[in-house]
Amino acid sequence: MDESGGSGQPRSGTDEATERHGEQRASSAPAAGATRSGPERPEHPTGPTPPTAAPGTSEAAPSPDRPHDPTDSAHEAATHSDPSSGTEDGAEVPGASPDQAEAPAGSGSPDEAGPSAQDAPHGPSDGAHPHPEPEHPRTLAHSGTGTGTGTGTGTGTGKAQPPRRGREPGGGLLMGRPFGVPVYVAPSWFLVAALITWVFGGQLDRVLPELGALRYLVSLFFAVAFYASVLVHELAHTVAALRFKLPVRRIQLQFFGGVSEIEKEAETPGREFVLSFVGPLLSLVLSGLFYLAMLAVEPGTVPGVLLAGLMISNLIVAAFNLLPGLPLDGGRMLRAVVWKITGRPMSGTIAAAWVGRALAVSVLIGLPLLTQSGVLGATQDHVGGMDTVTDALLAAILAAIIWTGAGNSLRMARLREHLPELRARSLTRRAVPVETSTPLSEALRRANEAGARALVVVDADGEPLSLVREAAIVGVPEHRRPWVAVSGLAQDLTDGMRVSAELAGEALLDTLRATPATEYLVVEDSGEIYGVLSAADVERAFVKAMARPS
Repeated sequence: MDESGGSGQPRSGTDEATERHGEQRASSAPAAGATRSGPERPEHPTGPTPPTAAPGTSEAAPSPDRPHDPTDSAHEAATHSDPSSGTEDGAEVPGASPDQAEAPAGSGSPDEAGPSAQDAPHGPSDGAHPHPEPEHPRTLAHSGTGTGTGTGTGTGTGKAQPPRRGREPGGGLLMGRPFGVPVYVAPSWFLVAALITWVFGGQLDRVLPELGALRYLVSLFFAVAFYASVLVHELAHTVAALRFKLPVRRIQLQFFGGVSEIEKEAETPGREFVLSFVGPLLSLVLSGLFYLAMLAVEPGTVPGVLLAGLMISNLIVAAFNLLPGLPLDGGRMLRAVVWKITGRPMSGTIAAAWVGRALAVSVLIGLPLLTQSGVLGATQDHVGGMDTVTDALLAAILAAIIWTGAGNSLRMARLREHLPELRARSLTRRAVPVETSTPLSEALRRANEAGARALVVVDADGEPLSLVREAAIVGVPEHRRPWVAVSGLAQDLTDGMRVSAELAGEALLDTLRATPATEYLVVEDSGEIYGVLSAADVERAFVKAMARPS
């Protein structure tokens, strides 16, 4: 249940003057499309001006320390979670990055049609592949000075830092790695453990009054044993996912249960059904085992009460998770059934999500009423004002979790439906090749003439060596650009920073996630340069995909 997604960058006191200077230069330079005929290019779907951002999103100032993993900040973008225990299926969404901040826009040339053959700079990316261009293009030549430190100093002479791999997902206290999957205990677990200890301790006082204060120690043991049962439930989901070759990011024990974060969806409705059913099935099995063990001990003793409590709690977990509404396991099972019948996963998600919302309302209203009526085992003598408040609060929290989970499932299903539309070829920026000794001002002039928005540093034979990061250009004052070589602002290319122009959807995201960076060199299958892919453009495309109706 993560969220992702505008933009904005701190501006130095010299920005305004710099932009005015940029406007004068732009007006004096002839627009390529206005004076020369060139290949007509379709509009770029994700232009330099970001679309209206999702609430709560931002793009920070560039950071010299950490190149961004374009899929890191909103992991679990497509998630499935159960309040008491369940699974999460996630397609990770790129988030805002410090290094992805766009340069402050100058006026730019209003017409950015491609240059004619005689004026276009020569290089592997020129002319061979017409790129889609943004509606209101802003070329690199009109990037104003800013406060971003990017990869260099204020003079732009610093060398770019190599990209670092994203850190392993956290989420609390690491307890172990069964089947190679990290298990974390979230801080909220200690809160709910204390709550269980208090509530169960009060019940023990009525059943075993001779325990005295020791009843809270027994209650704490019950809380730990109950969450161990929840862990078994989650491990069932994990083992099934690994059996179906679906990567599991982590297991987290938290408030109201556990979550298994499965990073990909099951490929068939049958596998989806099995993956969802194994968790409640294991809880039912545990409930039966605790019942058999309870028969072997004397009733009214500490072991007998503990086993009875564990039997009932696991039965409740199984029954609750089998309710047919997202984000519960039963909702995933309903989704699989509708998917099988209609042939469309989205139809299954819509049906199960709306059932989940109806279930949330039912819990909010019905749970307190059932408790007050004594259906759940409480007698009128034991139902007091504090119990009523506690039941209402519990019902409200459960209803909020279910309602939110159902809404998230709908939103992320829509994202997955549009995921194949994310194509490296359509998101790639036109690039201009420059040699290592080329002054930054000259490189930006060539980019402006070609209508390009990226610079690729090449050797004498035209082989790409590195990429000039846009954040690094921002940090160079305009009056110093004639004395700064592009090689001092470039990030050396690694194998992971070369991506195929044919990549799309999850394959594209997996490639970017493997090597976090702010820019990637996009190449054809023949090895020819196609352009440069910015992680910021991928992020914005994700935000637009999530906002687009199905």
